[in-house]
Amino acid sequence: MQRRVARRGWARFGDKCHDRVRSFLTYRAQIRRVAASTGHGPSDRRFSSQKILKTVMSDLTAEMVQRGRGPSAPESARRRKVARDIRSARERLTSANGLERAFDYELIRIYAEYRSGAGLTHAVLGLLIAGASSLWVPVPIALSWVVCLLCGVGLSMGLTKHFLRQPADSVSVRRWRSAFMLSEIVQSASWALMVLVAAPSARIFVLFGLVIVAAVAAMLAATLPAAAAAALLPLILAALSLLAFSQDMDTIMLVTMVVGSQIFFMGLARRVYASAVGALKSQAEKDAIFIELEQAKANSDEARRRAEEANLAKSRFLATMSHELRTPLNAILGFSEVMKNEVFGAHIAPSYKEYAGDIHDSGMHLLNLINEILDLSRIEAGRYELNEEAIQLAHAVDECRHMVALRARSKGQAFHEFIDPDMPRIWADERALRQIVLNLLSNAVKFTPPGGDITIKVGWTASGGQYVSVKDSGPGIPEDELGTVMSSFGRGSLAIKTAEQGSGLGLPIVKGLVDLHNGNFHLKSKPREGTEVVVIFPASRVMDTLPALNLSTEATSSADMGGRRSAARAA
Repeated sequence: MQRRVARRGWARFGDKCHDRVRSFLTYRAQIRRVAASTGHGPSDRRFSSQKILKTVMSDLTAEMVQRGRGPSAPESARRRKVARDIRSARERLTSANGLERAFDYELIRIYAEYRSGAGLTHAVLGLLIAGASSLWVPVPIALSWVVCLLCGVGLSMGLTKHFLRQPADSVSVRRWRSAFMLSEIVQSASWALMVLVAAPSARIFVLFGLVIVAAVAAMLAATLPAAAAAALLPLILAALSLLAFSQDMDTIMLVTMVVGSQIFFMGLARRVYASAVGALKSQAEKDAIFIELEQAKANSDEARRRAEEANLAKSRFLATMSHELRTPLNAILGFSEVMKNEVFGAHIAPSYKEYAGDIHDSGMHLLNLINEILDLSRIEAGRYELNEEAIQLAHAVDECRHMVALRARSKGQAFHEFIDPDMPRIWADERALRQIVLNLLSNAVKFTPPGGDITIKVGWTASGGQYVSVKDSGPGIPEDELGTVMSSFGRGSLAIKTAEQGSGLGLPIVKGLVDLHNGNFHLKSKPREGTEVVVIFPASRVMDTLPALNLSTEATSSADMGGRRSAARAA
């Protein structure tokens, strides 16, 4: 036995040592990975744990910490549901009727409101029955009975008023349920004293009064089943006690009917109670759904606000970095162009000229990419300003076609133009318009296979605006990827496989510039058939054509005016 205990102890000790060694080795591996990523060797003495922590924490953000430390959104929702179910089950176990405490309080509150509002009605009904019973019993006995009844009604009203004035958190459900049961017994016992009217001619009146009181009591105390049973039990006993005064068949039939009606009222009260519980459960579920929806909406709004703030901050940063990014690039491009063209003389080695050309081409590519990013950032930040002027749309499209014609001819592609040359000018930004058309034509040349066709259309819209359409015979875009290609840096799967490499900023920039002109952007594409992009400028940007001037008439009138002035001077 001792050896077995010793073996278990040594096994636990070995497990602990194994866990500590494994943790230490994991920590050392993390140190080496961080050291390798920062350029320090594992034996570098300057590389301390403090530097490791600083290096790691510099790459962390609040969002990463929150996402990494806390559970995911579905896991949080599942935990909240489990916690709510456990809390509900605990409350049902501690409740007397198997419901949650909130339901118990709500049912008692409904009972108290009903009883408090019906107190005056009970008093008036008691006075009427007492007045009618004075036909069979002496007036002092009737007065004594009504005083006893009013005391029971007053006790019930006092308890209900006191209950309704108390806050919900300080209410003891069991104590108040017992108190209301006692008040119902007292009040029903007061009503049951009607059987003291033992005159044979008053039996029907007494039984009729018991039925009315039973119906009222069952409906008022329906939300509290124990109180309803306490209210009907004395009335049933009172009806059965009439058999002690008379046992003829008529009395037996009447008593049986009264007792049966009271049992029916008890079942009806139970149904009303079930309906009230169902309504409370439905309301509670609805409130829980509303709370979850509000929480989800709040979380969604907060996430959207953070995303918008982050996107706006990024756009503002890139927009303000325009000068800092372009200045060194322009210097590099200038010096590389001077070296490429050998302005200051021939290079010692011919390869230097090629190197300078590569530097210049790479710099131009990088500058174009930065210009696209900055343009998109300005558009998103709302800082892109249009320098609007009158522009001939057909002429601008034709010039852009000439700029990409060399690339198209190198790939054996053919242009098919359908351009209306007599269209009036439009009021737009010339640079933005050329950028729109160049991006569309560049994409068409890029995605169209060698020997393909590119169709260019410029014309009128049905609403009086002008449009530009560029259609290629490329691989096309699947319908589920249209949203991807319209996002920043997004590219379709077929484009990645078949087309040249690009930044994925052309279409987002085009759409942003079209939106700034209050125009419309339409993208139509089918896989293996091609893509068509239509840019529409609204009719409000089309300038009205001015009437042509009659130059001969104008010259004649000018000559006449000149002659008149000369004659006036000579005179």
